[in-house]
Amino acid sequence: MDLTYTEEEQDFRARLRAWLGKALPELPAKPSPDDWPGRRAYDLGWQRRLYDAGYAGLHWPVDAGGRGATPTQHLIFLEETERAGAPYVGANFVGLLHAGPTIAAEGSAGQRARWLPPVLRGDEVWCQGFSEPDAGSDLASLRTRAVRDGDDYVVTGSKIWTSHAEVADWCELLVRTDPAAPKHRGISWLAMPMDAPGVTVRPLRTLAGSTEFAEMFLDEVRVPVANRVGAENDGWRVTMVTLSFERGTAFVGEVVACRRTLGELARTAKANGRWDDPVLRRRLGRLYGEFGALWRLTQWNVSEAERSGGVPGIGGSVFKLAYSHARQELYDAAAQVLGAGSLSLDEEWTLDRLSSLSYTIAAGTSQIQQNIVAERILGLPKGR
Repeated sequence: MDLTYTEEEQDFRARLRAWLGKALPELPAKPSPDDWPGRRAYDLGWQRRLYDAGYAGLHWPVDAGGRGATPTQHLIFLEETERAGAPYVGANFVGLLHAGPTIAAEGSAGQRARWLPPVLRGDEVWCQGFSEPDAGSDLASLRTRAVRDGDDYVVTGSKIWTSHAEVADWCELLVRTDPAAPKHRGISWLAMPMDAPGVTVRPLRTLAGSTEFAEMFLDEVRVPVANRVGAENDGWRVTMVTLSFERGTAFVGEVVACRRTLGELARTAKANGRWDDPVLRRRLGRLYGEFGALWRLTQWNVSEAERSGGVPGIGGSVFKLAYSHARQELYDAAAQVLGAGSLSLDEEWTLDRLSSLSYTIAAGTSQIQQNIVAERILGLPKGR
């Protein structure tokens, strides 16, 4: 991995920085956190700006509608947009970071042509229908059934923690198409239109008071067989592709954000007198080192993905495991710096702290990541 920048890469950074300097002041005010239609419009409006400027799907393959940028250009893009305070992918994160890359890697030419351009243009939003109330971290135990009926699957079941379901147009949906097969087999990956008859969405309120997740109930929903990505009953393998993106590269922008947050904490500690505490200084210094190492690991993961045809490897589980716990400690340190008096539900710090608690669960629990690292990387025997 070469960490030096070429003249072309430095020119790319300068042009991107100049564009951000012009584009960000033109953005409308951010909508209320509870205004999901407004948030959808805001997030997709930013995506359209990126698209028109040639920055949408920067690292996606050219045949998937992207620019085929190098891993280094992709990381420069993430660094500069985060440092400039540009909007994150928001409501579009499943389409841009999970479903879209999966379709680019596994979909047919017709599927790529149908679903990828609207994601890149900011026309359509995707949600994720993987987890179920009785499946939890054991995703392969899912029970949502899809029965073949001519050119359709008839889908019945329920999903939970369905991200942005209330504003989504499409859902990346895991279903069981062969109930007699072993649990890791007999699963298929479908693209389900959210406006299909029989789909019911009930938002869930999180600890922080937000409703970006939902329960989803499916009552004999008809999904065309043509919407299946990959072969029937090969959905577990396709899902591993999705999860490799979710764990391997989907969080990279957030590492930059955490490094910026850490800098803000250090400045705040110096201003409010807490910098004199040597224990706190050591803690912030250790976090600085951890997030620096995570950024290097991010660079390695993105480079590895480029070498393997765009799909991250299982090293993403190492990153996800380390990042989840580092993020939680970062916001523990924030409480130490800011003091208990500043922590109320009206404070952005508190909302971020509450959100950080979910990271050891979302995209596969830390226990699942530990098993993956132990068995697939270290070659240890499976636990009994």
